[in-house]
Amino acid sequence: MPIYEYECESCKNRFEIRQHMTDAPLTECPSCGKHVRRVLSGGIGIEFRGSGFYVNDAHAASCTAKKTGESCCKTGSCNKCGA
Repeated sequence: MPIYEYECESCKNRFEIRQHMTDAPLTECPSCGKHVRRVLSGGIGIEFRGSGFYVNDAHAASCTAKKTGESCCKTGSCNKCGA
């Protein structure tokens, strides 16, 4: 579920809430009860954790293509093993 950010037009209270995409936007401030508006955030933060997300992580340290002499990449050239 995405997290949406809201700001109260009266007291300027900014808060975030986790909602389904199909849920209606909030209209009432939890602090003062006045009208709120949804704020467009600066983007989402994506974290890639684990191995395999970067060029230097794409192949295992002991690449099988280096041992067999075959190419391990579809392009035919591998920066990791030189095959």
